[in-house]
Amino acid sequence: MKKLPTVAIIGQTNAGKSSLFNRISRSRRAIVAREEGTTRDNVMTRVEHTGASFWLVDTAGLKDPEDDFEATIQQQIEEASAAADLILVAADSTKHPSQSDRDIAKKALKSKKPVVLALNKIDLKDSLPREEFLRLGIKNIVEVSAEHGTGVSTLLEQVVANIPKVKTSQRDENMLKIALVGRPNVGKSSLFNTLAKKQQAVVANLSGTTRDLNRVEIKYQGQLIEIIDTAGVRRPGKQAVGIEKFSVLRTMQAIEEADICLLLVDSGETHAQFDQKLAGIINEVGKGLVVVLTKWDTIDSADIAKVDEIRAGIAYDFKFVPFAPLVFTSSVTGKNVAKLLDLALQIQDQRLKEIKTSELNRALRAAVNAHPPAGLKNTFPKLRYVVQTDTTPPWFVIHGAHLKFLHWSYKRYLERTWRETFGFNGTPIKFSFREERKGREK
Repeated sequence: MKKLPTVAIIGQTNAGKSSLFNRISRSRRAIVAREEGTTRDNVMTRVEHTGASFWLVDTAGLKDPEDDFEATIQQQIEEASAAADLILVAADSTKHPSQSDRDIAKKALKSKKPVVLALNKIDLKDSLPREEFLRLGIKNIVEVSAEHGTGVSTLLEQVVANIPKVKTSQRDENMLKIALVGRPNVGKSSLFNTLAKKQQAVVANLSGTTRDLNRVEIKYQGQLIEIIDTAGVRRPGKQAVGIEKFSVLRTMQAIEEADICLLLVDSGETHAQFDQKLAGIINEVGKGLVVVLTKWDTIDSADIAKVDEIRAGIAYDFKFVPFAPLVFTSSVTGKNVAKLLDLALQIQDQRLKEIKTSELNRALRAAVNAHPPAGLKNTFPKLRYVVQTDTTPPWFVIHGAHLKFLHWSYKRYLERTWRETFGFNGTPIKFSFREERKGREK
């Protein structure tokens, strides 16, 4: 529930930033080619190393602003430096440092953030000694080969050693964090202002007004609550380069940091697929979820058929998160705004709920007796016992045999049974299945 640090890779075109990104993230999400300037956007992913987690951002190469598009790329890199907790400068070890390299290093050091220089392509025979790059002024230098993985573990160790350590204070433990997320112009800032009862965010009828995270702390029914307003997230094909891309990063950081996410959906535009994608992200990372239908004052609530149609449409679109309550709101009239805070407190109680092992196993036996799991080739899964191992979200480990044959539909059946028996309204619940040793099978 903490804000993860951000590491931004910057550097000249063709220095191997995207190859380095792919190597660190163990993916192929960035486009890698031998032509300069291939990467025209930035890509982000979450990285875990030796127990530490951070966001890794790949940026476009730094070039002279020959046109507005190149100027936007430079702005993108400056925004990356501003948003990052550590700047990873990639340089080509086969080329002598140029004025552009010196400018990049100067820009990075001027940010006052920790800076690490990754000398890439050291596997090539014409690579230069590290002493050639001391003039850049970056003290922390690591030689790497993104293509072959040489030195990458050392680089990660340096990154982890220099990013902020996430500490838990008593204040953080006692605070409930609520993030407002959704597409641009769905009314997040208006709801934020109504909840905060003060005009801290800029409210305008323009898409993308909020580019950073606005925060306000309130006390409600004795509970300290931090409300986080995020910039709107467009689907990837609609995202502009520059600042808006980092608004997406900040929104993902807010989801990661929050306990409960209020997913705002425009009541006049309820079938956007990207709303469903955001709900999927929130569910996957295990955060509490409320679907909030905004601008309800623009809908004729007396039109029962219209209201029923909207309810049915929302239920269908979000059927993969049936635990998420639906709330109709209007920041203009204040309809149900206080209800959101009441609901958030109730959901947090559900997220913290711990069930006795005896009750869990009673529910498991009842579920299996009512509907035994199907098997494959006369081999049937055996569900022996279950324990709860975590909260926020509630997590349950089921021990047994032949669990690889357990069908996904049966896992969904168990989740439905758990919710009918124990509640867990508004929060995802997670199941893990642990195969017992063969010696115990009977």
